[in-house]
Amino acid sequence: MFPSPECCDTCLNSSQIEMTMSAISSYSDWMSQLPVELHNIPLFNLAIPGSHDSMSYDLDKNSSIIEPDGLKKFSKLCCMRKIVRRWATTQDENITKQLNAGVRYFDLRIARKPNDPKPTRLYFYHGLYTRTDVETLLRDINTWADKHPKEILILALSHFKGFDRKIQRDLHNHLIHFIKSLFGNKLLPRKDSPTLKSCWDEGKNVILSYDYPVGQHPEMWGRIQYFYGNSMDPITVESKLCQYLEKPKPMKGFFVCGLNLTLPEDARILKYIIRLCDNFPNVVNRSLPRMLQWVKEQARKTPMNIIASDIATRDQFVYTVIQLNISKCETHKGI
Repeated sequence: MFPSPECCDTCLNSSQIEMTMSAISSYSDWMSQLPVELHNIPLFNLAIPGSHDSMSYDLDKNSSIIEPDGLKKFSKLCCMRKIVRRWATTQDENITKQLNAGVRYFDLRIARKPNDPKPTRLYFYHGLYTRTDVETLLRDINTWADKHPKEILILALSHFKGFDRKIQRDLHNHLIHFIKSLFGNKLLPRKDSPTLKSCWDEGKNVILSYDYPVGQHPEMWGRIQYFYGNSMDPITVESKLCQYLEKPKPMKGFFVCGLNLTLPEDARILKYIIRLCDNFPNVVNRSLPRMLQWVKEQARKTPMNIIASDIATRDQFVYTVIQLNISKCETHKGI
């Protein structure tokens, strides 16, 4: 176990940290290049970069509007669908590029289109449906995982919108069977304290979080707690995250600190979406440097695990999160 975060300032040597970071030659394989001191600590104690609404780069402008409820009635208006896409796009790079950039946690929100002629075909969504279906995307991730066996991926499948009561059991069974068949032995079963080394030794590099009762499937992990600020104001987001992070946690496990900004779901949303020369990635890009500075400061006070962001491939987000691990390592050496 590492010493408390409060002692970091007195123990860290910034030149040592920079030297260690420079030794990481490629973020596509950053986990395998971490110092050996970090190989045996629980993954719950590592700082892991993640992307919020990971598939939102792929939204289909021809899709009907799924959310917010107040805009659904405008689905037939092409201009409104374009506005929704502009403000629902939280990522601007595809999953393979996110993986190559070092992102290791993926927020994958699943939905079924009503009246789809293929009854088990599923998509992702954020305001609109995606163009790419779930099985195609998971195959791409599996191909990447095959080529990077020491990079541990955490896939969080959730929401399952449109899973009507009559068919939801069949849909879940189909999806779970597909996942188990696709990833096979790469899936890490639920266990108390997985580490990088234990995953490598067992040949496992995919952790599948499934937000639906899956007790009979040991390869599936339960829902990962996701803390977020529910605001477009970075100061409010930081304040709420501090409150969450400073509360004692009842048990060991993964948890997400979401840096993402959140649009209002009521009429206040108009304040943002009527800005014809702006979009959501630009808003996030203006706030992200401040948020990353907050992450550095907060990591000295409270534990951090998965840190998820919008536009996760921009503005040194991945570098900042990985650097938290190097800081821990240097602190550990200094004690």
